Amino acid sequence: MKSNEFSSGQNNSLILLRILIGWHFLYEGVLKLYNPAWTSKGYLLSASFFKPFFVWISGDSMIGVVDTLNIVGLIAVGVGLLVGFKIKWASVGGILLLAMYYLAHPPFPGLEQGPAEGSYWIVNKNLIELAALLVLYQFPVYTSFGIERFFNRKKAESVTG
Repeated sequence: MKSNEFSSGQNNSLILLRILIGWHFLYEGVLKLYNPAWTSKGYLLSASFFKPFFVWISGDSMIGVVDTLNIVGLIAVGVGLLVGFKIKWASVGGILLLAMYYLAHPPFPGLEQGPAEGSYWIVNKNLIELAALLVLYQFPVYTSFGIERFFNRKKAESVTG
Protein backbone atom coordinates (compact mmCIF):
# COMPACT_ATOMS: atom_id res chain seq x y z
CA MET A 1 0.00 0.00 0.00
CA LYS A 2 1.39 3.36 -0.99
CA SER A 3 0.71 6.52 0.96
CA ASN A 4 -0.91 8.12 -2.09
CA GLU A 5 -3.85 5.75 -1.51
CA PHE A 6 -4.64 7.75 1.63
CA SER A 7 -6.60 10.96 1.64
CA SER A 8 -4.65 14.11 2.33
CA GLY A 9 -6.21 14.30 5.80
CA GLN A 10 -5.27 10.71 6.62
CA ASN A 11 -1.73 11.21 5.40
CA ASN A 12 -1.31 14.47 7.30
CA SER A 13 -2.74 12.91 10.47
CA LEU A 14 -0.20 10.07 10.36
CA ILE A 15 2.62 12.54 9.75
CA LEU A 16 1.43 14.73 12.63
CA LEU A 17 1.21 11.70 14.95
CA ARG A 18 4.73 10.64 13.96
CA ILE A 19 6.18 14.12 14.54
CA LEU A 20 4.47 14.63 17.90
CA ILE A 21 5.61 11.27 19.25
CA GLY A 22 9.10 11.93 17.86
CA TRP A 23 9.21 15.29 19.61
CA HIS A 24 8.12 13.70 22.91
CA PHE A 25 10.85 11.03 22.73
CA LEU A 26 13.55 13.49 21.67
CA TYR A 27 12.60 15.98 24.39
CA GLU A 28 12.65 13.31 27.10
CA GLY A 29 16.03 12.02 25.92
CA VAL A 30 17.67 15.46 25.70
CA LEU A 31 16.23 16.44 29.08
CA LYS A 32 17.83 13.37 30.69
CA LEU A 33 21.09 13.83 28.78
CA TYR A 34 21.61 17.38 30.07
CA ASN A 35 20.61 16.61 33.65
CA PRO A 36 23.71 15.11 35.30
CA ALA A 37 21.69 14.15 38.38
CA TRP A 38 19.17 12.07 36.39
CA THR A 39 19.12 8.33 36.80
CA SER A 40 16.45 5.70 36.28
CA LYS A 41 17.47 3.93 39.48
CA GLY A 42 14.61 5.24 41.64
CA TYR A 43 12.02 4.48 38.98
CA LEU A 44 13.34 0.95 38.53
CA LEU A 45 13.64 0.22 42.26
CA SER A 46 10.03 1.31 42.81
CA ALA A 47 8.74 -1.10 40.13
CA SER A 48 5.56 -2.87 41.14
CA PHE A 49 5.56 -5.57 38.45
CA PHE A 50 8.46 -7.84 37.45
CA LYS A 51 10.22 -6.32 40.45
CA PRO A 52 13.16 -8.78 40.54
CA PHE A 53 14.07 -7.93 36.94
CA PHE A 54 13.89 -4.17 37.44
CA VAL A 55 15.84 -4.36 40.72
CA TRP A 56 18.49 -6.43 38.90
CA ILE A 57 18.95 -3.90 36.08
CA SER A 58 19.08 -1.05 38.60
CA GLY A 59 22.08 -2.59 40.37
CA ASP A 60 25.30 -0.59 40.68
CA SER A 61 27.05 -2.64 37.99
CA MET A 62 24.30 -2.10 35.41
CA ILE A 63 22.62 1.22 36.09
CA GLY A 64 25.15 3.26 34.10
CA VAL A 65 24.57 1.11 31.02
CA VAL A 66 20.78 1.12 31.53
CA ASP A 67 20.70 4.92 31.87
CA THR A 68 22.88 5.39 28.80
CA LEU A 69 20.78 2.98 26.72
CA ASN A 70 17.62 4.74 27.87
CA ILE A 71 18.91 8.17 26.84
CA VAL A 72 20.34 6.95 23.52
CA GLY A 73 17.15 5.03 22.79
CA LEU A 74 14.91 8.01 23.52
CA ILE A 75 17.01 10.32 21.35
CA ALA A 76 17.37 7.80 18.49
CA VAL A 77 13.64 7.07 18.41
CA GLY A 78 12.85 10.77 18.63
CA VAL A 79 15.19 11.78 15.82
CA GLY A 80 14.08 8.88 13.61
CA LEU A 81 10.41 9.76 13.95
CA LEU A 82 10.91 13.50 13.79
CA VAL A 83 13.01 13.60 10.62
CA GLY A 84 11.41 10.54 9.05
CA PHE A 85 14.38 8.18 8.84
CA LYS A 86 14.16 4.44 9.62
CA ILE A 87 10.64 5.01 10.92
CA LYS A 88 9.85 1.32 11.32
CA TRP A 89 13.01 0.78 13.38
CA ALA A 90 12.26 3.88 15.44
CA SER A 91 8.70 2.64 16.01
CA VAL A 92 9.95 -0.75 17.23
CA GLY A 93 12.51 0.92 19.50
CA GLY A 94 9.84 3.20 20.92
CA ILE A 95 7.47 0.27 21.45
CA LEU A 96 10.17 -1.62 23.38
CA LEU A 97 11.01 1.38 25.57
CA LEU A 98 7.36 2.11 26.31
CA ALA A 99 6.69 -1.55 27.07
CA MET A 100 9.48 -1.47 29.66
CA TYR A 101 8.10 1.72 31.23
CA TYR A 102 4.59 0.26 31.26
CA LEU A 103 5.66 -3.06 32.76
CA ALA A 104 7.66 -1.39 35.53
CA HIS A 105 4.58 0.45 36.78
CA PRO A 106 1.45 -0.95 35.14
CA PRO A 107 -1.82 0.59 36.29
CA PHE A 108 -3.28 -2.78 37.27
CA PRO A 109 -5.85 -3.08 40.04
CA GLY A 110 -4.25 -4.14 43.32
CA LEU A 111 -0.75 -2.96 42.43
CA GLU A 112 0.86 0.02 44.08
CA GLN A 113 1.01 2.85 41.58
CA GLY A 114 4.39 4.31 40.74
CA PRO A 115 5.20 7.78 39.49
CA ALA A 116 2.28 8.94 37.34
CA GLU A 117 0.47 12.14 36.48
CA GLY A 118 -2.92 10.77 37.41
CA SER A 119 -4.92 7.82 38.56
CA TYR A 120 -5.22 5.16 35.87
CA TRP A 121 -6.82 1.77 35.53
CA ILE A 122 -5.05 -0.57 33.04
CA VAL A 123 -4.57 2.12 30.36
CA ASN A 124 -2.04 4.91 30.83
CA LYS A 125 -0.15 7.29 28.54
CA ASN A 126 2.66 4.77 27.97
CA LEU A 127 0.22 2.19 26.65
CA ILE A 128 -1.56 4.74 24.46
CA GLU A 129 1.71 5.99 22.95
CA LEU A 130 2.82 2.38 22.43
CA ALA A 131 -0.42 1.70 20.52
CA ALA A 132 0.11 4.85 18.43
CA LEU A 133 3.60 3.64 17.49
CA LEU A 134 2.10 0.29 16.54
CA VAL A 135 -0.24 2.17 14.17
CA LEU A 136 2.68 4.09 12.67
CA TYR A 137 4.58 0.84 12.19
CA GLN A 138 1.67 -0.59 10.19
CA PHE A 139 1.43 2.25 7.67
CA PRO A 140 3.96 3.40 5.05
CA VAL A 141 4.39 6.83 6.63
CA TYR A 142 7.91 7.04 5.16
CA THR A 143 6.61 7.47 1.60
CA SER A 144 5.13 10.93 2.00
CA PHE A 145 7.23 13.10 4.32
CA GLY A 146 10.72 12.69 5.71
CA ILE A 147 14.28 11.83 4.79
CA GLU A 148 13.48 8.17 4.14
CA ARG A 149 11.25 9.24 1.25
CA PHE A 150 14.27 10.36 -0.75
CA PHE A 151 16.09 7.05 -0.23
CA ASN A 152 13.01 5.10 -1.33
CA ARG A 153 12.61 7.33 -4.38
CA LYS A 154 16.22 6.67 -5.43
CA LYS A 155 15.71 2.91 -4.99
CA ALA A 156 12.55 3.01 -7.11
CA GLU A 157 14.31 5.03 -9.82
CA SER A 158 17.28 2.64 -9.94
CA VAL A 159 14.96 -0.37 -10.26
CA THR A 160 12.83 1.17 -13.03
CA GLY A 161 15.74 2.94 -14.74
